[in-house]
Formats: sequence, structure tokens, C-alpha cells
Amino acid sequence: MNTQIIKIDQQNIDKEAIKEASRWIQKKELVAFPTETVYGLGADGLDPEASAKIYAAKGRPSDNPLILHISDIEQLTPLVREIPNAAVKAMRAFWPGPMTMILNKSDIVPFETTGGLSTVAVRMPNHPIALALISESGCPIAAPSANASGRPSPTRAEHVYEDMNGKIPCILDGGMVGIGIESTIIDFSGDTPMILRPGFITKERLEEVIGEPVGIDPAVLNMKKMDGIAPKAPGMKYRHYAPKAKMILVSGREQSVISYINEKTEEAHRDHKKVGVIGTDETIPMYKADVVLSIGTSSSDRTIAHFLYDVLRTFDHEEVDMIYSQVFESGEHGFAIMNRLMKAAGYDRVEV
Repeated sequence: MNTQIIKIDQQNIDKEAIKEASRWIQKKELVAFPTETVYGLGADGLDPEASAKIYAAKGRPSDNPLILHISDIEQLTPLVREIPNAAVKAMRAFWPGPMTMILNKSDIVPFETTGGLSTVAVRMPNHPIALALISESGCPIAAPSANASGRPSPTRAEHVYEDMNGKIPCILDGGMVGIGIESTIIDFSGDTPMILRPGFITKERLEEVIGEPVGIDPAVLNMKKMDGIAPKAPGMKYRHYAPKAKMILVSGREQSVISYINEKTEEAHRDHKKVGVIGTDETIPMYKADVVLSIGTSSSDRTIAHFLYDVLRTFDHEEVDMIYSQVFESGEHGFAIMNRLMKAAGYDRVEV
């Protein structure tokens, strides 16, 4: 299969390009497209065969649920059995935007889309290309991140092409995405709203809008692997966001972290290994590794989120043998950033 890349300006959307991409969706084929978070790998979310193609292209376990993307709030009603009042408040405040809601699904949503669960994950992306594609396709689009399962999520069309060339017919290239990490997933199917994946919409913002306490799933709080547990949301159970090289997070006082990483770099060099380091604009001059990349300034967690996956994929291109990273826990989005980094590192963290 030849994978076509269609460049599209989100400020001046080519309607013919959107129609061309939507025809692939209507044929039950796959289209990668930009959202405000990461690039999605889309197909008709109400067609079991189309959803199965997403799992096959990604190499994704079939019990890992997909997120349905809609372009209008009215599209939500047929997909779910009920919409609790708290969910209504949340979607009025944060849609379109980087928030995914889990609700009890209706019968029209196939189990192939929900990973066999009786709940469905739904969001309305805040990106003109995504919204135009969904609207033109005439169906909710199931779309996980457009990467091979386990790899860092794609924030550029080039990242999608690396993983999906020859597997899908079409990539809509809308440039680099804005946010850079996936949506917050909040479960409204139970008695208490529960965050299953942290993202740009924080617990505090949700509680302010909903007017009631919001929980965080213990698996997210503990940042541990989920063995033998069926994941209720994407990214809860399986290896995610990981570069090819082994990665270790190092936390502690800044100077202690730098000293430790430099010592480990020297040890690796004695074994003829190539080392990569993730630092900030302020710390990268202090490292002695082969490839030292800044993830942004320490004063901006938004910048860190924006460049996280881009940096991880760069290490793959540089073919490093080992990656050491500072931790980035501060700021409004530190919790979400560390959730991705812990998974990328296989929960391998050292305190110095």
C-alpha cells in the first residue's frame, strides 16, 4: 500500500483534501490526522471491521479501548446510554478540547471499538482539521495515537510516516501539534468521576467545573504496571511512549542529578555505549553525554509537554544505547508529563 501525505493548512483548510481523506474513512480504511494533542489514526468507529484495522496497523492489543472522536456535542447522545450531569458540565467547559469522557455505551457502538467493554471513550478535539474530517466523514472516528503500539506518540506527520508508511493509505499533514501529550481521560460511568489518564485538563480544573470531588485511579497514582487487569482506558496497562533504548529517570537535587548522570555516562563510554540525556535549556551545557537534548525551559511545563515525544523519537534516530532523563514534576502539567515519562522508562526511576 502506498501511503499518501496530504499537506493541509489548518488556517485555510482545503475542502477537497478533506473530502479525499473522508472517502477513505467511508471505505472503512484508515486516515492519520492532527489533533491538538497528538496525531490520531482514524477509522469509522461504528464499524467493527474498520476498528479491527486500527488494531492491526498499530500492533495494538485488542482489549485496549479506542477513543471515539466527534465534531458536535449532539453526536454524543446516540453513542451512550446516559450523560450524567457532571459529564454535561465538563463537556460544556472543555469541549472542544483535550478531555475524553468514559460513559456507558449504547448498542450502536461495537465491542471491537471499546476493547470488549460496556463503556465507551469519547472526545471532541479542538483542531480544525480533525473537526472537518469527522464532519465530512459522517461518523464518529475511532482514533488512538497514530504510532506503532508502544512507541512515542506522534506529534508531527513525519512521526506517523515512520511507523505507518505502507500500512495506511493517507496522512493529513497539518504540521506539529499544539499540546503534545494525550487528552485527560475521566470516567463518568461510576458513582465518582475518576481520572484514568492525566492530561492537559487537570483534576483541579475538573473539580472547579463539576462542583464535586474527582478521584484518580490508583494505577495512575502509583504509576505501577497493571498486571492481570483489563484496562478501562487507553494507555493504562500496556507499554507506552517508549523509545528503543533503555531509559532511566533520575530525581533529586539538580546538581546531584547532573553528577550522577555524568558518572553513568562515563561508565557507559568505557563499554563503548552511546548515551543520550534529556535536560532543560538551563542544564544541557552541564552534561557530557553523546546526545544531549533540551525538552524546553524548566520554567514552562507546557513547553516540556510540547516537545516530550519529539525528543524521545530523536533519540531513536540517533541510535543511542541508553537514555537518562531529569524528572519534570513541577507545574500544572507535571503530573501528566511524569505519567508519560514513567511509562516510557518502564517505571525505572533512581533517586540520588
